[in-house]
Amino acid sequence: MTRPLDAFGLTLDEYHGRDAAMQQCLEQARLAARTDLPILILGESGTGKTLLARAIHNSSSRAKGPFVSFNAAALSDTLMDSQLFGHERGAFTGAQNRVKGKFELAHRGTLFIDEIADMSPAGQAKILRAVEYGEFERLGSETIQEADVRLISATHFPVGSFLQQDRFRQDLFFRISGLTVTVPPLRERQRDLPLLLAAEIGRASRKQGKSIIGLERSAADRIFAYSWPGNLRELSRVIDAAVAVAPAEVITADALLFQPFFAPSPSEPPEPGSPSMPETSEGNGVLTLAAAERRHVENVLGQMGGNKRRAAKALGISRSTLDRKLASP
Repeated sequence: MTRPLDAFGLTLDEYHGRDAAMQQCLEQARLAARTDLPILILGESGTGKTLLARAIHNSSSRAKGPFVSFNAAALSDTLMDSQLFGHERGAFTGAQNRVKGKFELAHRGTLFIDEIADMSPAGQAKILRAVEYGEFERLGSETIQEADVRLISATHFPVGSFLQQDRFRQDLFFRISGLTVTVPPLRERQRDLPLLLAAEIGRASRKQGKSIIGLERSAADRIFAYSWPGNLRELSRVIDAAVAVAPAEVITADALLFQPFFAPSPSEPPEPGSPSMPETSEGNGVLTLAAAERRHVENVLGQMGGNKRRAAKALGISRSTLDRKLASP
């Protein structure tokens, strides 16, 4: 994935994984995009479940319809009813106007419910009816409303243990999990890390108006030795801070502000088999963004069987730009 993390136009064509876990995730996601079945996305916090949901929507037959996102965590039943199904004027104190809910707003598109496992039993029952029959009632109304909605749900909980504790309705679970997509944690994407790192540095540099060309070897080694418990969200935060405090155009190890409890020691080597530096790094011990980008382009070209036209389309660049990137040192 090479676009900025807030790109609303992201599609599955822009995701590329070299690690087996991510390749399996993308196979599941592409299959999901070709259907209209409800999807359940599983993964730890910060792995990019919302981004993947949007990419599935943008790659599906509903791409021209709305993508409506809703976080179900820590909401009262009344507020959840209002948010999901809307309310009529006077339905509760302060309800001065009729308001459409998320289901109604997502008509002919996709509704993404994040942290669906945090819903109360009452909320789960109402979601089940809406998903199963495509109908609902606004709060304060007895009129049945209908909406054509494709549901994508997500949770960071391990579903097996969650269901065993009777905290989530099994009938709802089987209804929302027509297809299940599992997003791997960042610690299982070591081969993808150089590209993700380059993309984040490029994004943060543009945002902050700085010119960062790469990392010192010691900084790269610390990054590859780190377990990234906060996943992509933590990677984004660490790189934002590193770019902000970097004294020059290369990020040093001192600029990496990990959480103290999880931080690797400065001398800690990478895990066995994990890349300490990509083979395409500069001879002076700097991992450059250009080298990581070229490695990604070559990887996508290989995935496309050497077909430059298909590779350029998958990367979202012109054929001439592809040739230029391949020719760069």
